[in-house]
Amino acid sequence: MKIVIINGSARKGNTLTAINAFIKGASEKNEIEIIEPDKLNIAPCKGCGVCQCSKGCVDKDDTNPTIDKIAAADMILFATPVYWWGMSAQLKLIIDKCYCRGLQLKNKKVGTIVVGGSPVDSIQYELIDKQFDCMAKYLSWDMLFQKSYYATARDELEKNKDSMNELEGIGKNLVMA
Repeated sequence: MKIVIINGSARKGNTLTAINAFIKGASEKNEIEIIEPDKLNIAPCKGCGVCQCSKGCVDKDDTNPTIDKIAAADMILFATPVYWWGMSAQLKLIIDKCYCRGLQLKNKKVGTIVVGGSPVDSIQYELIDKQFDCMAKYLSWDMLFQKSYYATARDELEKNKDSMNELEGIGKNLVMA
């Protein structure tokens, strides 16, 4: 299976640790590519409508090559730290720019990993999950998992062996259906 991971964090902290644990489990049987929005030149969506949800974006930046990778994937993993009770701007930028080819993202397998500095029963995780639930319903996504983790110190998640094993297991148990 071809998996695209969108890393919504610009830091090398707990979100990247979660991604790496998932990759450890998934890499044997899958082709994996990581998209790092903070390293791309992508202008915000202007809502101009020229793309008409199928033609691609008119911006002459990294949008279309990035969306090509996402559209070609069998599975998309959205990974983000919690920023102000929501997903990071880096991740939201990529999601917004997917509008230019939104219909080509229908029926994808999807997973989310959210890492924040508040306990996982905090409303912020629920808000992010609900936003992805809405996208999943609209695009007929097969939501494979939505996982949230609490970690404050930069290396805290990697010290949580149960979380690391869970993420590795999720990756290892992915199957193409």
